[in-house]
Amino acid sequence: MNNALRNTALGLQHVLAMYAGAVLVPLIVGGAIGLNSEQLTYLVAIDILMCGVATILQVMSNRFFGIGLPVVLGCTFTAVGPMIAIGGEYGVSAIYGAIIVSGIFVIAVSGVFSYLVMFFPPVVTGSVVTIIGITLIPVAINNMGGGQGASDFGSVSNISLAFGTLLFIVLLYRFSTGFIRAISILLGIILGTVAAMFMGKVDFTPVVEAHYFHMVQPFYFGTPTFEWSPILTMILVAMVSLVESTGVYFALGDILEKKIDKKDLTKGYRAEGIAVLLGGIFNSFPYTTFSQNVGLMQMSGVKTKNIIYITGGMLIALGFIPKIAALTTIIPTPVLGGAMIAMFGMVVAQGVKMLSKVVSGSGDNSMIIACSIGMGLGVTVVPDLFISLPDDFQILTSNGIVAGSITAIVLNIIFNMIPSKK
Repeated sequence: MNNALRNTALGLQHVLAMYAGAVLVPLIVGGAIGLNSEQLTYLVAIDILMCGVATILQVMSNRFFGIGLPVVLGCTFTAVGPMIAIGGEYGVSAIYGAIIVSGIFVIAVSGVFSYLVMFFPPVVTGSVVTIIGITLIPVAINNMGGGQGASDFGSVSNISLAFGTLLFIVLLYRFSTGFIRAISILLGIILGTVAAMFMGKVDFTPVVEAHYFHMVQPFYFGTPTFEWSPILTMILVAMVSLVESTGVYFALGDILEKKIDKKDLTKGYRAEGIAVLLGGIFNSFPYTTFSQNVGLMQMSGVKTKNIIYITGGMLIALGFIPKIAALTTIIPTPVLGGAMIAMFGMVVAQGVKMLSKVVSGSGDNSMIIACSIGMGLGVTVVPDLFISLPDDFQILTSNGIVAGSITAIVLNIIFNMIPSKK
């Protein structure tokens, strides 16, 4: 009995470590595309459930899919900006059409992706992750003020809540260690919401109205539609996620002293592709490995798959309980904004960390980074730059993340893959 309780507690630790990151994605995307409270509750619930399904698909290992490592999967933050942009221009149905196609693409290339990785070295993936992080910061700043178009935008109460939440997260991260540090953002959101309650800024109506149990359904938000630009965007996001996952696989291999071969990678990629495909069908999100859970594993010293199976089971169970999902939807927008600055800033920091390994020793890489980030940010700020070009060409230029990614890939081929005559 003691062993069962211990394993349950360890599984719950993994749930808490990834929970803030998991629920922030549906809250941000759902809020940006205008979902009502009932739809938002469903989106959070189905996302948590699919996190559990994706995790179990990856932890189990058979002939066809699953890398068989104790890894937790969650929705990737690199998809947040692209999904908001797609939803704003093409509607929510195009988001899920693009996710479905990107999942099928990942499954199709899983056997050969180890060869395609050469087109995604750190200078490319680091540039893409940095672009995504930078383009998300305005979303966070708007939320800190109370949300774009809010009647009390920029009020003292909103700013106080946002910066109070951010300050608490920073201080907790600075002066705590271990598990508490790993869940500092989650604790910051909880404290910010409690403070907002005393300020009369929390409405419990969504929790009261939410059911205790629901069944999930495919295509909850309607029949998916398929547009070339969103599809290309989400395929690029999926490929960047695969590169990041590859790093997590090898890190776990080192921790467990297990050699990761091409066959293992193929099964891992295929499991991730299946998870992305299911995410599109059930109207959730693309899924990727969560590195914070790897850090928690190192801290706890417990590296068995049984714990992660328990984590996956807990996530699936939570996904069937809308009441719990509804609790996340009452988080005030300024509190979310304060937490988002830390979360999105960490995305930028991760991109910079990837770039720091390649920029110092090569002027060529500096040029790749400069042009790709400049193009990605520039097109995001001035989306009408290429409005006079043919529609087919605008597939590559209408989205800053796509434009920056394509620039990085092409320049990397020119500078690092075509032999020099020097």
